[in-house]
Amino acid sequence: MSEKITPYKDKTTTKKEQVTEMFDTISGNYDGLNRVISFGIDVKWRKKVVKIVSDTNPNNILDVATGTGDLAINLAQTGASEIVGLDISAGMLAVGKDKIKARKLDQIITMVKGDGESLPYDENYFDAITVAFGARNFEDLEQGLSEIYRVLKPGGIFVVLETSIPTKTPYKQGYKLYTSSILPLIGKIFSKDRSAYSYLSESAAAFPYGNAFNNILRKIGFIEVEDHPQTFGVATIYTATK
Repeated sequence: MSEKITPYKDKTTTKKEQVTEMFDTISGNYDGLNRVISFGIDVKWRKKVVKIVSDTNPNNILDVATGTGDLAINLAQTGASEIVGLDISAGMLAVGKDKIKARKLDQIITMVKGDGESLPYDENYFDAITVAFGARNFEDLEQGLSEIYRVLKPGGIFVVLETSIPTKTPYKQGYKLYTSSILPLIGKIFSKDRSAYSYLSESAAAFPYGNAFNNILRKIGFIEVEDHPQTFGVATIYTATK
């Protein structure tokens, strides 16, 4: 299992409580800052996730750790009649609800405050489930994945978009320099929470990726597990079914 990284080293609260506090704090400028940090490439990655999900023709979709709803909004293109964006941060959800309303998607997308490690849904409920840059924020990764497995229908698709670490030179060295030095500096300049973007880079570095994450998915019970590295390996799209 990955090392437990928390946003605030000087606090004794749980990772879950700290992550909630952190995202509530940075919710107002999270979207804009993310575009800067990823150079906008995250938009391309999300489009690939939407294409993968769309090919399965789902009626209902759950987007876990939806944040401000970027992926949930994009998933409306699949034609699903019900999309649920679930997140533990009320601040992020509030921003997301405004975006959804502005796009007149509130009849399709529902934003729900909830814990990804204890999903408020019956077994075998969703045709498709996605997580974009949220798996590393679970307090207990295997518990979160087990809950996702529980509420996914047999034959349903699970797609994860998560940061990973390039393995080839010079991308590996460039990624390390960017995440350890430049990313926290950008966060410090633009965000009032100086710990937030240090946490995001540290948690990304500690998260299991590639075969390590594939093996965790298989341990939970997922089948047809595949990983698809993106942009020299700085992110990976994982697909699996139940």
